[in-house]
Amino acid sequence: MKIKGIHHVSAITANAKKNYDFYTKVLGMRLVKKTVNQDDPSMYHLFFADEKGNPGTDLTFFEIPMAGHTYTGSQSISTTSLRVKDDDALDYWQKRLQEFQIDQDPIQVRMGRKTISFRDPEGQRLILVSDETNQGVPAGKPWDRSPVPQEHGIAGLGPVHLTVQNLDATAKVLTELLGFRKAGNYDQFEVFETGEGGTGAEVHVEEREDLSRERPGRGSVHHVAFRVEDEEELKKWHQKIQEAGFPNSGLVDRYYFKSLYFRESNHILYELATDGPGFATDEDIDHLGESLALPPFLEGKREEIETSITPLDTKQA
Repeated sequence: MKIKGIHHVSAITANAKKNYDFYTKVLGMRLVKKTVNQDDPSMYHLFFADEKGNPGTDLTFFEIPMAGHTYTGSQSISTTSLRVKDDDALDYWQKRLQEFQIDQDPIQVRMGRKTISFRDPEGQRLILVSDETNQGVPAGKPWDRSPVPQEHGIAGLGPVHLTVQNLDATAKVLTELLGFRKAGNYDQFEVFETGEGGTGAEVHVEEREDLSRERPGRGSVHHVAFRVEDEEELKKWHQKIQEAGFPNSGLVDRYYFKSLYFRESNHILYELATDGPGFATDEDIDHLGESLALPPFLEGKREEIETSITPLDTKQA
């Protein structure tokens, strides 16, 4: 039982159309699935990833049109990282973000890697991280039909940053329950890694007792998911999490993967998700994300669902 790395990160947007435009046309990611929140089918759930939506490359968004402003603070998944091939790619991204007038910071070295912090139009906190020296979990492959040149494209998810009031509590969950190991530190962050390590398998934790709890809204992160091999392994994790006394969701069939959710004492919501079966289960690989995809248990409500959401044109030219 080993967690292989980061599976996906799910965040909140107030406008699916503007969200789609930014992540596909500015960041050049591929929309690999246009579906709905299975727990509330009245809202979109969009998945942006590499060419096929490989595990470890998905940044997903729930559309909540009435979502208010995020008041940043502790007890939060405070920043999501996106991997690029090398340092040259960061030079490209500095210019591209400036061209699109995206709020960004100068290049900074974190954990020995060059990075660029920036914010999307809703204030989502993001970091581009160079894989120049990465020797851990392999990256995905950027889509060759992206507006961003493939050699500079976003290749997956990098380290996830947590801001908590009690570092020891989160460290205990990561190491003693989930099997992460201490990998180092920089600035005010303690770094934990799992699996093969590297940019696709790290959690960076910052302790901030001085901050009040974050009030989430548009531009905030809902949960982070970690990769497990398959359903059999997920069942073993369920037993372990139960025995550790954490309230949890039990196994949930998300159709594209199986999941298990639990929340730790610093209010961080974790998901464990299987690597398969993947996003080509119900769509041709060349046309991922072009139509509204619904899992079988929602297909009978398609007409009702389609009338409750604003149409979103995601057809590829």
